[in-house]
Amino acid sequence: MYYFAIFGGMKEEQILIRITGQDRPGLTAAVMGILARYDATVLDIGQADIHNTLSLGILMRMDEMKSGLAMKELLFKATELGVNIGFSPISDDEYEDWVGHQGKNRYILTVLGRQLEARQIQAATQILADQGLNIDSILRLTGRKSIKKLDKQTRACIEFSLRGEPVNPGEMHSRLMKISQEMEMDFSFQKDDMFRRMRRLICFDMDSTLIQTECIDELAERNGVGAQVRAITESAMRGEIDFKESFTRRVALLKGLDVSVMRDIAEHLPMTEGVDRLMSVLKTCGYKIAILSGGFTYFGEYLQRRYGIDYMYANELEIGEDGKLTGRYVGEIVDGHRKAELLHLIAQVEKVNLAQTIAVGDGANDLPMISEAGLGIAFHAKPRVVATAEQSINTIGLDGVLYFLGFKDSYLGEQGKL
Repeated sequence: MYYFAIFGGMKEEQILIRITGQDRPGLTAAVMGILARYDATVLDIGQADIHNTLSLGILMRMDEMKSGLAMKELLFKATELGVNIGFSPISDDEYEDWVGHQGKNRYILTVLGRQLEARQIQAATQILADQGLNIDSILRLTGRKSIKKLDKQTRACIEFSLRGEPVNPGEMHSRLMKISQEMEMDFSFQKDDMFRRMRRLICFDMDSTLIQTECIDELAERNGVGAQVRAITESAMRGEIDFKESFTRRVALLKGLDVSVMRDIAEHLPMTEGVDRLMSVLKTCGYKIAILSGGFTYFGEYLQRRYGIDYMYANELEIGEDGKLTGRYVGEIVDGHRKAELLHLIAQVEKVNLAQTIAVGDGANDLPMISEAGLGIAFHAKPRVVATAEQSINTIGLDGVLYFLGFKDSYLGEQGKL
């Protein structure tokens, strides 16, 4: 028995059509052609395609007198196309209840790793279920990987579109953090609002984020004080000592180093995996890019020229008339507080809402800007930073940021090639 409503003497009903089978060009057009002949209204439609096998759902509303004929014709067409088709009646109350749920908050959970196994997806989705969140759709953002050709830079990313409100957001975040550490996976949980796909400004830390080294440590090694400077650096990054104090002490240890050493280091900087791809996509898509670094302007300017970065703020080392470092710096120190200030300032200059900003970093001095940005990401970060940031990437390269922004490999074209 089908459910129906009466409008102006005409009885109408809702029917959910489910089609599964091998995908082929023209299938949807053929189905819609039949529904069009019977004046059907499409209330909802969705399709998923996995390994050339489709699952197509259509919720239609039409005159009860026509629906039987339409379904009969659809059955014949399904046989002709070699697919399975089923019909389910949807009552007016069921439909209205479904419509009412559409007003609920929506979220996006992005799960990312070198590869994703069933145990990882089960753990993540169980947390969602325990929080009362319903999965509306699942989208794979990464391309299909080869099982014959091994790739060290392989990655897998799945995006879950969710409806509802978490019962306990704090507990949910803690559990996601726990499984991400135990199962070698990363995650991002974001509200699916208008800002989520309209980010416009992205600010990066430099040392140990864009590049796989701390420039001050490189300089220190050349000056024979590597161990002393590394000890101070690690303590500062863990948040154990004030950044300004640690910076002043480390710079003092560089006194007497010839400036030519900086050029050699800059020309051999070890770039972080995924930086070239990330920068190419961001520039192509019109993002404004900034480096906000507690490192040095010399290296920041090198990266700025290489990638066409829009803004660069870092610390300037004082150079004496003899071409050697004096052990002092020039101007204001770019510490954690200053990074957050610069994030706000650049956003104002670019007329970008703070919710449209992104901040990426690895150390304790990055936490202020990570906390202030609309999307803050801890990248291969220290434990304290990972524990504080709402999003983190620890399993793949820096281009993992693209997936947290909703980019799909198949949409990136030449810029997205690995």
